[in-house]
Amino acid sequence: MSEIAFDDFLKVDIRVGTVLRAEPYPEARKPALKLWIDFGPGIGEKKTSAQITAHYTPDAVVGRQVMAVVNFPPRQIGKFMSEVLVLGLADDNGDIVLIAPDRPVANGQRMH
Repeated sequence: MSEIAFDDFLKVDIRVGTVLRAEPYPEARKPALKLWIDFGPGIGEKKTSAQITAHYTPDAVVGRQVMAVVNFPPRQIGKFMSEVLVLGLADDNGDIVLIAPDRPVANGQRMH
């Protein structure tokens, strides 16, 4: 992978938010959940779809803090408009594990 300048990194706005609501997204091509995430007063509530069903149920993610890129343009995922990109890492099976702070922080905090 090629190097980028620090200014390029600063263009990616990664914030923490709390999942307010989650539901299955059976119309998605791959199993996914629809998530509604609170990013605090500056950004507000945003929605996304995430392929995280191997490790998470809707009930398990509600109330969790997650990290997401909040400055990508909205993207149509089937019939659902995704407004942010939730971040995760693949486990040994290729299933996504969410990235989150290890202690509660205020919604909307930017990653440093």
